[in-house]
Amino acid sequence: MEYKALKSIIEGLLFLSGDEGISIRQIAEITEQRAELASGALEELKEEYVSLGRGLQVVQIAGNYRLATLPEHAQYFERLAYSPSRSTLSQAALETLAIVAYRQPITRVEIEEIRGVKSERAIHTLGNKDLIHEVGRAEAVGRPILYGTTKSFLESFGLASLKELPEPTSFESTDSLEEETQLLFSKLDSQMTFGDEEPQS
Repeated sequence: MEYKALKSIIEGLLFLSGDEGISIRQIAEITEQRAELASGALEELKEEYVSLGRGLQVVQIAGNYRLATLPEHAQYFERLAYSPSRSTLSQAALETLAIVAYRQPITRVEIEEIRGVKSERAIHTLGNKDLIHEVGRAEAVGRPILYGTTKSFLESFGLASLKELPEPTSFESTDSLEEETQLLFSKLDSQMTFGDEEPQS
């Protein structure tokens, strides 16, 4: 494998790994390269982000590497998060929120298994809107992040507690996703409407 191609693949892996990040060992296993080579390519990629003045950086947190924004740009990200044009929830985001609300605590992988599509973007959107947050780590390989709803979620949907969530008729089945989403939509605040935030596939 060409070194340039290896760096490109690593960049893609960093993007897909999201908040959980990825270790050198995982990168080496996935790319079928020596750990030393994978580490060197990652470090070179990290340096390129800095030297080229890119808007992202490669950071190491708890042994895993991930892509992150620059702290000095935080004020612009806050403006995006609280912009009136961002007050809508897409179908994808609402589906993800329904899953988290009814089945919390839950991991991203479990959410994606229920939806059948990637949900990284929807989770990020809901986190920015303070509707879901990290509530712990699962006792599984890699200790993935567990998500749950926030106090802001209860306030936005006019709920005193999670006990007031509408009761789906077939809660035990994953086929109830559409019903759960519709029930949650019926509770949606008038200022939150569907948007085109994320495609369905």
